[in-house]
Parts: sequence; structure tokens; C-alpha cells
Amino acid sequence: MGVFVDAENIKFNGGYQLRYDILRRFASRDGGTLLRMNTYLAYDQERAKSDPEYHKKSAIYQQMVRDFGWKIIVKNVRRFTDDEGNITTKANADLDLAVDAMLQAENLDRILLVTGDGDFLQVVTALQNRGCRVELLGFKNVSKQLQRQVDAFYLGYLIPDLLPFSYEPRNDWGKPGSVVRGICTKWFPDKGYGFMRFIKQVSSDLWITDPRAPDSPYESVFCHNNELADNITPEDLAQRDTVFEFYLDESDVDEGLVARNVRKTYSLNY
Repeated sequence: MGVFVDAENIKFNGGYQLRYDILRRFASRDGGTLLRMNTYLAYDQERAKSDPEYHKKSAIYQQMVRDFGWKIIVKNVRRFTDDEGNITTKANADLDLAVDAMLQAENLDRILLVTGDGDFLQVVTALQNRGCRVELLGFKNVSKQLQRQVDAFYLGYLIPDLLPFSYEPRNDWGKPGSVVRGICTKWFPDKGYGFMRFIKQVSSDLWITDPRAPDSPYESVFCHNNELADNITPEDLAQRDTVFEFYLDESDVDEGLVARNVRKTYSLNY
């Protein structure tokens, strides 16, 4: 297996504070051997000269990622000035990531790309033609063409603990009292309730989406209309691309769980 992280794309498209230890566990969830784990990080040399705190935090962060077994490829930020004097910055790692993935694919059976950039469409096709299974993980603004081309797409918001909750730093995902992210699978407007579904734990059986199946890693929870935030619309509840975050509580009527304080995390309408 190989994992290639387009860190800047992810950072600015919903994946800020992505946990590399959890990503590693997710990538190797079926017992595969992680032969390559590359992440492409930006570093602003000019800012570092005048901002020692930025340099210190960058060094600490990079060391933490290395401690989890990742190889870091640093891309220095470049500045460009247009004819009107406007300055733009760029630290594009697309070419480096694409070349590395193609060269290293000879020894890989499966590749996980962590990005949302549609520029990798031809790279995905080339990797598949070389016999690799290519999976994709992203958050916001993920190219629809890229999603359709890969062999499997995973929405990062739904992976347990991949993104931390700032208001629940010691969150115990899936347990009563914890907060999770999931989707709405059924809603009955006339009855005022429905069901949310979330991933209980990272598993090789993520394709078993029916929570009633004994090997399914998913769990279904009851949700009453009174628990929905005011900005949640019927359209949000009807589409699987809307991600909700909610607290889990023990049901008063059976042994199951119920969703409390349901808020919208992400929607195609954003």
C-alpha cells in the first residue's frame, strides 16, 4: 500500500488538523503493508525569517508527523507579483506527488490519495492502468470527476477521530455521551423523526453499509425533529452528501442510541 497526502489542498478544504496517526490506521485497516506514506507540506521560508514562532511550530508539527512514520516532502512557498502589484503565494506539490506515485506504483497494489484536486484525474487513470486499486479520501470541494474515476471514495468527515472536535478534546467516539459525525439514512417528515448512521470503528468492511448486518461497522441511531438545528432543511436530510455531527445518548425506550443536538457539518449546498 501507498498513501499520498496533498496536505495543502486538504488543509484549505475542510481537513485542517487532520490526524496522521488515525489516517495511517485507516489506510491499513485491512492488514495491508504500508510501504509508502508521503505527505507534501508547505513551508514559508520568508515568513520564518521574521516569525520565529511560525518556524518553531512548523518544526514541531513536522516532527510529530514523522513520529507517526510519514515521509515529509517540504514545498517552499513561492511569491508572485502581478502587473498591478498584487502578491500571491503558491506551494504546489501536484507534480511531485504525481511523479512519486507513478514511480512507486510498481511495488504497490493499492494507493490512497488524500486530496480533492481534479488535476489528479489522469494520474488516477494511469495508476489504475498499471494495475493499482486507487482510493480517494477528501473533505470539501472534492472533484466529482475524481470521485467517479477512483475505485472508492471516502468522505473524511465520517472517519472516526480523523478530525478532532475542538469542543470535545477527549471525545470517545461512538460511546454514549460522545459526539460523532454521520449522515441521515431515513427521515419521515410527517412523523417528525428519522435515523442517522455513523461509523462505529474503522474496519475493512466499510462496504457493508446496512447496520443490521452482523459484520457492519455502522450503527443506526434514532433522531427526533426537536434535536435538529434550525438551519437544517428537508433537503439536507434527504441527501447522503450532508454530514451531521451530533451527540449520542442512551435511549429511554430500548437498548439503542439516540442523536442529540444535531448540527450540520458539511453539505453540497455549502
